[in-house]
Amino acid sequence: MRLTKYAHSCLRVEHDGGVLVVDPGVFSDPAALEGADAVLVTHEHADHLDVAAVCLQLDRGPLTIHGPASLAGTLGDAAEALHPVAAGESFTAAGVAIRAYGGRHAVIHPDIPVVDNLGFLINDVVYHPGDALVVPDETPVDTLFAPIHAPWSKFSEVVDFIRAVAPRRAYALHDGLLNANGLGVLDRQYAALSGTEYQRLEPGSRVDV
Repeated sequence: MRLTKYAHSCLRVEHDGGVLVVDPGVFSDPAALEGADAVLVTHEHADHLDVAAVCLQLDRGPLTIHGPASLAGTLGDAAEALHPVAAGESFTAAGVAIRAYGGRHAVIHPDIPVVDNLGFLINDVVYHPGDALVVPDETPVDTLFAPIHAPWSKFSEVVDFIRAVAPRRAYALHDGLLNANGLGVLDRQYAALSGTEYQRLEPGSRVDV
């Protein structure tokens, strides 16, 4: 598979002629969706789902959307393309095998409602957890995209999450709210403490897995 890391939490996966996009949010480049066959959405927050960009892509051609059933209310007219997914389910999107984990977003604050969230294991190789630190215990993960910064997390929890997943390598995810100072500090700390090969990819960077 070829992966392209777009800004914040968005990944584009190209495999055997299929194109799968994960979490095309408002901080990312809408170009991530060009030619997409399917979209995985971990949850309804705008930094993970740009409804206008997804609707525009739907106007261009067929597109399936996979994510929590609760996305229907957020997607509006695009809800007809939604294939609801629950934690524990396996399915295929853009010709790629997917397994869903978790079920709920991490708590931001007790006064903020907790929404549904799914982590996605892609082709038994790449894990995108969305906005929760759920470990897919029964399956070894080769490549983890770890959310390195969020209003709902703290550094020690993310380090322990990466160690628990124990991937061969980890790439930074969910970094769109950080400036150069914060990125520099966190990159050094995660590289030193995560217990694996850690790297932050600039938007548009491609890797093969």
